[in-house]
Amino acid sequence: MPTEGFLLSRVLLRFDHDSDAEDLVGELSAAALAPDGSLWVGADELLSVERLTPVGHNIFGEHTTFALKDYVEMFDDEDEVDIEGMAYDAGYLWFTGSHSSKRKKPKGDETSEDLERLARIAYDDNRYLLGRIPQHGGALLASYRDPDHGELTAASLQKTDHGSLLIDALRDDAHLGPFIDFPIPSKDNGFDIEGLAVKNDRVFLGFRGPVLRGYAVIVEIEPELSSPGVLTLKQIGDDGARYRKHFVRLDGLGIRELCLHGDDMLIIAGPTMDHDGAMRLFRLNDFLELDENSLSAPDGDDLDYLFDLPYVAGADQAEGLVVYPVLGEENAVMILHDDPHPRRRRGKYELYADVYRLP
Repeated sequence: MPTEGFLLSRVLLRFDHDSDAEDLVGELSAAALAPDGSLWVGADELLSVERLTPVGHNIFGEHTTFALKDYVEMFDDEDEVDIEGMAYDAGYLWFTGSHSSKRKKPKGDETSEDLERLARIAYDDNRYLLGRIPQHGGALLASYRDPDHGELTAASLQKTDHGSLLIDALRDDAHLGPFIDFPIPSKDNGFDIEGLAVKNDRVFLGFRGPVLRGYAVIVEIEPELSSPGVLTLKQIGDDGARYRKHFVRLDGLGIRELCLHGDDMLIIAGPTMDHDGAMRLFRLNDFLELDENSLSAPDGDDLDYLFDLPYVAGADQAEGLVVYPVLGEENAVMILHDDPHPRRRRGKYELYADVYRLP
């Protein structure tokens, strides 16, 4: 039976009154919280990441924009990155694009042009970016010597003719390869990354699609620096594989965000297709102890269903997730929303995020 989460508090996010901020407020799709209190967010259609800093109790403001091209090599200066995952770990802010294709949206006038648009699949090269940028003092840096972690340098996963080394590594995979060779667009249960979590050298990518017979997929990789600004994939399997796969049965839903909480992995799950539906929070217990391919379901001991997120037709798509202690509760998470409901917004440039207690 669905269970309602316990809402502890709300957090106000204030963005600057510039030309992109109004769109940004309506398209938040990823978040990460740094130890210095900086809240980093990403959006669907921008070529930047945004920083907010604490300016009061449960209020973030002093919005600053950081263009990704100043730190990592982009494919081009025009295509959207479609940032769908962010994480902070060991001095780095990590980000990933969706790595997905997209189907053109009909305009709704029921003409032959709409039929043609519905048959058209588009590709934005920057969606295949996965990278890390040193973060210190609330700013991003091309390089930085950290007293705890040593020399940190900005870098992104090596680009290839097919997008990146990640795509190349998965092309022959029995489960995911067919969705690359026959590129089903995102929101059609196609290849679509929408979650990111990082711990030490381990990077976890959560897939909104494909969902295979009810199982969503988390792909684990270990990027390593091969040359200035370029990451390659380390071999992490006994068979020489450069990735692991973790299959998770989330009531048939896809992954919309990942976040580590100690050794556990928190997962926001939601529909793979372009429609409204249940959005739920799950927990994979002791996830970081896994060192091989895995499969988890709610009827076992490793996966817990925690609660449903409020259902709002046509709005409030939960996509950003960070651990956020508040009101004396250490086990709490902040959730940000894409396409926020008007009641969540305060004017054009401010909106509220929700904070829930974890069971």
